[in-house]
Amino acid sequence: MEGAASMPVDGRWFAIGKGAALMNLGSIGFREYQCSIIRSVLAHGNTLVVLPTGLGKTLIGAGVMADALARGRKALFLAPTKPLAEQHYGTLKGMLSIGGGGMLLLTGALGRARRREAEAAARVIVATPQTVANDLKKGLLSLDEFGAVVFDECHRAVGRYAYTYLANECHTRGILVVGLTASPGGKKERITALVKTLGISNIEVRVSTDLDVVKYVMPHNVHVVMVDLSDRIRAMSDLLVPEINRSLDGLHKLGLFNFRNFDSIPKGRLIELGNQIGRMSSQSYKFAALFSYTKLLNLTHMYDLLLVEGIYPLSRYLEGLYERPEKSRGLEALLKSQGIIALRQEARKALENGEEHPKVTAMFDILKDYKGGRAIIFAQYRTTVKMLVEYLNNNSLPARPFIGKREGVTQEQQKQTIQDFRDGKFAILVASSIGEEGIDIPGVDLVLFYESIPNEIRNIQRRGRTGRFAAGEVYMLVARGTKDQVYLHVSRQRELKMLNTLRSIDLSLSERRGPGPENQRLLGR
Repeated sequence: MEGAASMPVDGRWFAIGKGAALMNLGSIGFREYQCSIIRSVLAHGNTLVVLPTGLGKTLIGAGVMADALARGRKALFLAPTKPLAEQHYGTLKGMLSIGGGGMLLLTGALGRARRREAEAAARVIVATPQTVANDLKKGLLSLDEFGAVVFDECHRAVGRYAYTYLANECHTRGILVVGLTASPGGKKERITALVKTLGISNIEVRVSTDLDVVKYVMPHNVHVVMVDLSDRIRAMSDLLVPEINRSLDGLHKLGLFNFRNFDSIPKGRLIELGNQIGRMSSQSYKFAALFSYTKLLNLTHMYDLLLVEGIYPLSRYLEGLYERPEKSRGLEALLKSQGIIALRQEARKALENGEEHPKVTAMFDILKDYKGGRAIIFAQYRTTVKMLVEYLNNNSLPARPFIGKREGVTQEQQKQTIQDFRDGKFAILVASSIGEEGIDIPGVDLVLFYESIPNEIRNIQRRGRTGRFAAGEVYMLVARGTKDQVYLHVSRQRELKMLNTLRSIDLSLSERRGPGPENQRLLGR
């Protein structure tokens, strides 16, 4: 918003009240749904705002903050990561008219004395939740003068995350809370927990087909590309099946696991089994269980890597197991088995011959014929990201990886990669999950899912990387007969369930509030 050309102020914005005078309305186009949501927050209190990516959630937060400022209170905007906080700081400086020194980007760089002074002087603070939580606990900051706190990406407000602590602090002081997200999750228990944590009494949700939103939504043309497994991959998977069945049989004989078809085992059930074994008191029984469980865990992961990701990711995982300085007896036995030795040899042979998962070719065929500007490819694993970047660059399609700090990349390197992508220094960004949430990458024309994921939050965020300013293309690569197909179905069902749950909970909250002049809900239409 900063530096945007001025335009005539649309008088309809003044319906939000005195806060309108503190907004740079000459650079903000009027959107009815944004104005309506701001008015709803001010009328009904703590609000969960669920809005598709790219439709201006930050502006809604700014409108609520402006109202607090107009009432002589301070305002706080929280973002889950430092780069995202920096991004919002720049945006809010353009949206709010409060003077250059009235807004503070709170980071750990300031010393204690200057920090306390800056926090006391600021009317608006933009920060990560952990930074604010630490300062509150150390007595460097007080929330007593604050009138509104905005929680961006508020679906993180679960468990022991800093958002939970800060939400409780807001509740204690009667501070207005606004939660912003593109997706709070599909499970009713999760949404209910989020509503409870943030003290929500009002929900505002919009989808791309809603009447007041649809004209601002650029279409996503979604293409599901089915890919058949190669003969090589099928032959390699056949080496894993007997090993998996032997591990399953070992657990079945111990009375621990009733699954006889490994392809139908939910990952959650495998984790639960590991926890169950960890609680066993009989050491001999526990050892026998761990022996089979360790093998099963590694084998099923190898199987999924091979069928869904590719030969290189499988090979790197295998080599990592062999290179471990310390191995359990179950892992030692697994790596010495004939099936795994043969699998390792087949993987090496395939890579030497230049063979890979057919998805890689499908991806290249999509990108080489695509005439748009920028593309993002999302992949689940670091090794897959590496494989795809190398393949694209070797085939004259400039690409760079975008991965997290856990993979040894600094925040400055991440920022530089995004800036180079914006500047057109390369055309294709291959990202792990770090590219899904929040970071503003304008002008992306195509998003490609290298694999399906069963998480509705991440699916919505991935799709939201494109279609912001023009129609966007979304391609989803699905390996036929694998978990890709299952996860594609699961994610669609969870998105639908999420919307139905939100509307059901909001109806309940609305009934508690009772009738009122502002209580004209846009839900369920």
